[in-house]
Amino acid sequence: MADNPLRISLASRIRNNFLTGVIILAPVAITIWIVWSFLQWADSWVKPYIPARYDPEQYFDIAIPGFGLLIAMVGITIIGFLGNNLIGKWVVGFSESLVNRMPLVRPVYKSLKQIFESVLKEHSSSFKKVGMIEFPSSGTWALVFVSSDAKGELAYRFNEMGQEMVAVFLPPTPVPTAGFLLFVPKDKIIMLDMTPEDGAKLLISGGLVAPDFKLPR
Repeated sequence: MADNPLRISLASRIRNNFLTGVIILAPVAITIWIVWSFLQWADSWVKPYIPARYDPEQYFDIAIPGFGLLIAMVGITIIGFLGNNLIGKWVVGFSESLVNRMPLVRPVYKSLKQIFESVLKEHSSSFKKVGMIEFPSSGTWALVFVSSDAKGELAYRFNEMGQEMVAVFLPPTPVPTAGFLLFVPKDKIIMLDMTPEDGAKLLISGGLVAPDFKLPR
């Protein structure tokens, strides 16, 4: 017995409407969950150190999500402001001199400081450009984030070989938080116009979410 076309059409519409609802609600729900989880995590770290008399929850008996994060941001900003003046720079320099005398702590601190300075400073161009390289074999292309030109001993060794090399970060899909550090000849990188955010979306989605592109005039 043949299926009723009306019944098939109705089932198809219901399925399509359900999938449309998932597409609309899933990103919103996941975003709210991530933000809420981050606020709770930040509050759990900061709130225990806030004196009770300064905690509004003690007066209103209502949980205020994000209050701990707000206090942390204000505190970090104040520390940054103090660190930019003469006295603050002296205190930071004195603290660093003490840390540099600790054999086990010194390499960890210096490495972390270099990483944060390279990533967060406004004049830094690290990971602000996206490119493509042939990987893992000729004819196969992979998306990379351009870090910087080779420096120090690496730059010296590459210059001995007569090559101008660039450090790139090759992340995996769909979680681009780990990957490979590669040194690639500068002329072997095809630079792209997409932003690092668009590149990350392309990687996380496994190629499903491609950024908009306008042909150059």
